[in-house]
Amino acid sequence: MIDLSKYVSAGDGVWWGQGGAEPEPLVNALLEQVDDIGPIRAFCGLTWNDRLSSDLPDSVPDGLTVLSYGGLGELRRLSRHGLLDVVPCHYSALPRMFERGLLPCDVGLLQVSAPDADGVVSLGIGVEYVADALKYTRTLVAEVNQRMPRTKGSPGLPLSAFAAVVETDRPLREAPIREPDAVDRAVAENVAGLIEDGDTLQLGVGSLPNAVLESLTGHTDLGFHTGMVTDGVVALVEKGVATGARKEIDPGVVVTGAALGSTQLYDRLPDYPIEFRPASYTHAPAVLSQLGSLVSINSAIEVDLLGQVGAELRRGVHIGAVGGQVDFSRAASLTGARSVIALRSEIGGESTINARLRGGVVTTARVDVDAVVTEYGVALLTGCTVAERARRLIAVAAPAHREALMRTLVELS
Repeated sequence: MIDLSKYVSAGDGVWWGQGGAEPEPLVNALLEQVDDIGPIRAFCGLTWNDRLSSDLPDSVPDGLTVLSYGGLGELRRLSRHGLLDVVPCHYSALPRMFERGLLPCDVGLLQVSAPDADGVVSLGIGVEYVADALKYTRTLVAEVNQRMPRTKGSPGLPLSAFAAVVETDRPLREAPIREPDAVDRAVAENVAGLIEDGDTLQLGVGSLPNAVLESLTGHTDLGFHTGMVTDGVVALVEKGVATGARKEIDPGVVVTGAALGSTQLYDRLPDYPIEFRPASYTHAPAVLSQLGSLVSINSAIEVDLLGQVGAELRRGVHIGAVGGQVDFSRAASLTGARSVIALRSEIGGESTINARLRGGVVTTARVDVDAVVTEYGVALLTGCTVAERARRLIAVAAPAHREALMRTLVELS
């Protein structure tokens, strides 16, 4: 095990990569050693590393404060135990926050590919905020994983950039995705009806986005400019559906910051026209405003009768994030083609369309949402009055909840 005390000091701020790009051996070493090193603040995004949450609250050392932009993956378990500090922000704001020292950036832990003949490594499947953060980070420590693919789109790093490296040969974490069910597929079919040939899409990760991708096989010349790619995106590339031929910028190329999916996806990434760019490009308003064909498709925990979206909290626990939802929704609504929020009408028997947001926090403003889609239909909201928006949202709510929502609407009017 690497001795991180040579590179990390008490009071330091540490960040590490997320998802399949998380340098788990380095993170686990930090968890083992942090109490001996001293108090440390650490920033991470999505994590599937159960070492961080396997025996809560004891699995989080007393000397470690964990920060994130949301409660994704195992971090939601930390949130339930009051062990997660969330920094609410747009994903596009992360680069500037690192630049200004507002996020921990004394030491960066990252996972990279094996070096090429010139000794240069690739950031692989996790470019995103890592590429922006490393520019402002004093000390970099890397896991050089023989199985991390070399990806295109961003400059590599010389081995000399790292204060220390550990070499591994381990599979990358696969995304734990549930197969879409009949409800997911019904929502997806309604979403697919809103997408035109030649549109440029942004989607998230999960069973519902996967179902949307599966429903698009009849389209042509779709493009992708998105925060992450999955197996479903690559499947559309293979079928000739996603050509990117009509994209206003980066034509013919899938632009992303990260890949989250299967080992097969990771292994074959170099074979596809996919370019990995930093968050300062993928989510930048100046970049997104050039995509007049942009359709953003985002999920949510709930939507209220004004059309406001909650995608962060449920019963006081962070289970989501602002992430890139607002970056893409606003761009798609203002300068792109359409901003879509897609969700199941019920979760656990509770309506996801409510008079007021139960989570108490607005993630995406009502003016940045063009359409809300459930398995019961599409509520087109742009240009509608407040009352008409509410009526259209009630019409796509689960039937068992519509009467109560109508009574609420009458009381509010």
